[in-house]
Amino acid sequence: MTGIPPPSIWLLAAFVAAPAAAQTGAFPDFVDVSAELGVTLVNVSGEGNADYIIEVNGNGAGFFDYDDDGDVDLLVTNGSTLERYREGGDPLATLYENADGVFRDVTAASGLNDTGWGFGVCVADYDNDGRSDVYLTAWGPNKLYRNLGNGRFEETGEGAGVADGGWGTNCAFGDYDRDGDVDLYVANYLTFDDEVIPRRGDPGNELYLGELEVMIGPLSLPGESDVLYRNDGNGAFTDVTAASGIDDPGHFGFGVQFSDFDNDGWTDIYVANDSTENLMFRNDRDGTFSEIGLISGTSVSLMGYAQAGMGLAVADYDGNGYFDIFVTNFSQDTNTLYRNLGDMLFTDATAASATGAPSRLHLGWGAGFADLDNDGWVDLFVANGHVYPNIGELDLGVRHLQPKEIYRNLGDGRFEAIAAEQAGDPAIPKPARGAAFADYDNDGDVDVIAINMNEGPSFYRNEGGNRNRWIGFRLVGVSSNRDAIGARVEIDAGGRTQSAEVRSGGSYLSHNDMRVHFGLGDADAVDRVRVRWPDGESEELQGVAGGRYWLVREGEGRVIPGP
Repeated sequence: MTGIPPPSIWLLAAFVAAPAAAQTGAFPDFVDVSAELGVTLVNVSGEGNADYIIEVNGNGAGFFDYDDDGDVDLLVTNGSTLERYREGGDPLATLYENADGVFRDVTAASGLNDTGWGFGVCVADYDNDGRSDVYLTAWGPNKLYRNLGNGRFEETGEGAGVADGGWGTNCAFGDYDRDGDVDLYVANYLTFDDEVIPRRGDPGNELYLGELEVMIGPLSLPGESDVLYRNDGNGAFTDVTAASGIDDPGHFGFGVQFSDFDNDGWTDIYVANDSTENLMFRNDRDGTFSEIGLISGTSVSLMGYAQAGMGLAVADYDGNGYFDIFVTNFSQDTNTLYRNLGDMLFTDATAASATGAPSRLHLGWGAGFADLDNDGWVDLFVANGHVYPNIGELDLGVRHLQPKEIYRNLGDGRFEAIAAEQAGDPAIPKPARGAAFADYDNDGDVDVIAINMNEGPSFYRNEGGNRNRWIGFRLVGVSSNRDAIGARVEIDAGGRTQSAEVRSGGSYLSHNDMRVHFGLGDADAVDRVRVRWPDGESEELQGVAGGRYWLVREGEGRVIPGP
């Protein structure tokens, strides 16, 4: 987390963004149904005093169908306290089975029983056996759980070569070399040792923000480099970070996403970094990458300074066929929206999109693009919460507990910040961190879970998003990786073309449902579906009815009813 930028910067960001006109039609409500669904884990992240940086970054969640029964289940990662960590730590995660819309804790029976200090999660079928496997990041070592198919997992991280011992944060799977299996990118944060790093308030080591004494932040600590693992296809991975050109000089890594940003059929990698420049790795299509963050326009803000990148979201928000990037940042700065112009060139559209000013007093973490009202344009959800419990003592208008932000896409390049009375429960201030997105009840609209530090989660059911029509697809690779991670899906419906990708990981420390979801507005059917598979092959489907999820298996040229 970085400090406060110069006032001239954030004031300009605040006043450039003109308010967006209201969109017609009712936006859905989001109701916290955590207790009703049985998702009540109290997330642990330090003692709550923010004496050390390890205590303030929180945790994430992942939606995936671990038992292949057609509905998405839920995994929530968990931290610890320093005292308990020295004794082995807390459970790294809790796994909830979705049983007819109610969630049941099946952690003990699943084998996900390791303890320590967990952070993030990403999911993929890394061995192409048809079952979803789980990777958990931690304050070392990370864990890889192979799904055995009987409701149980086996931990294989060390044997597979991916038990990274650093401070892992976000992770994501993607097939960067198009060889038919998914590779793994792990973002690392910094080297933390509480026996070396001073505690907040230690005499002679005080650090102040104005008159407020705060913990030691990242710029005073050594960063850890990210790692890229190539899947060898035999259940093991090889560290190819150096050989592939992934040159991370020890930036403080948080958000990471594989995505084909230049639409050339080869997945690239973007990394959001705290207090240091973000990184854009262009896939050179020969097993290597080139870092082009600065020349692509995605490494710093419009003003030319590095921000405090936490989480990120990727989608084609303006319908031009290229995937854009949204990065959450520190309070009294703005979040940043990078609009993709094509040819690996981006422009900072934060002010033009009207997403900057509403975020200035918030400290953003998890984020996601999703068509929350199914009108055919992806909206934006952001989870917020400050890292300093007593930040309210300063006369900055900033508070520790913060509401979520929901932005409605107006379809003209701008977003409308939904007012508190429209947003409902998300307007209640919370100490939120990770956020994950899925249609958990298969009713056609996207729901959201936000993980709150040292509290139970906020599980937001979307009520009213399915008033408009919709369609969804689950893709299964054959020659491509089994989850079809990296596949691009385009639909023509209602006179427009929409584009999406199958992705692993994303947001902040989280993983979203990998089914591809589109809002259709008032269109009953999709005129054309075009799928470009991760291996580069394409196929088209005609006249697909909306209102349900379809299964698309690579090479079959048809859709069948799916979960």
